[in-house]
Amino acid sequence: MKAEVIGSKLIAIIAFLYISTWSFGQVVTSGEIMYERRTNLEKRYEGTQTMGRNKSWQKKPKIDEFILYFTDSTSLFVPQLPAIGDEDREWSTMKNTTFQNFNKDELKRKFSYYGAQIFLSDSLKRREWIITGNRREIAGYETKQALWEANDSTRIYAWYSEQIKPSVGPESFNGLPGTILGLAIEDGGVVYFAKEVKPLSKPKFHKDMPEGKEKDTYNNETLLEMLNELFSDGERGGRIMDDIFIW
Repeated sequence: MKAEVIGSKLIAIIAFLYISTWSFGQVVTSGEIMYERRTNLEKRYEGTQTMGRNKSWQKKPKIDEFILYFTDSTSLFVPQLPAIGDEDREWSTMKNTTFQNFNKDELKRKFSYYGAQIFLSDSLKRREWIITGNRREIAGYETKQALWEANDSTRIYAWYSEQIKPSVGPESFNGLPGTILGLAIEDGGVVYFAKEVKPLSKPKFHKDMPEGKEKDTYNNETLLEMLNELFSDGERGGRIMDDIFIW
């Protein structure tokens, strides 16, 4: 009887210590993060032709959800099913799937837009970050702010937590001393924020990265050439270029 009591107490202690790793801010080396992306469609489609379409669909922000699976060497950023009742606006934002392998310097991405699928295979993106010193709490974690100047007109702010050790984040982002829990373009048009951080439930998540046919797979150089030719009129190219080459 005493052995059973001792065994029950031991199990309870182990469970408590396991939960504490996530609840009280100890360093995390693997897990999964649920992100919410909020897109201001009025800003996203500002200055574009509406083809006579009523702009009421732009009034309400578009909400998309993603899961980031990660370890200390790999990550997979995966879009979730659309919100019920908002299916009619699915075309208005891109939902990219992104795999990063930091040991092999490997980046794989699948872009879905207007029903088309394009695949990218290249080396990891590298960005020059500026640490600003600002701080905030996201999903229960203390984060620090960093800044990346994507080009002359676009700044991206990131909030990363050193309590979550791997240098991973939404989309193709990495390169900070901790995991990115928040990401936003300067004008607030697109914002990613972590809602929840949990233990890793899918150790072999790398198998979920879609593989495209050779004819549909590009590297950064060939993809840029193809898109420049496709959007030579410039009508929609700017937004899609940002979705692919900035994020």
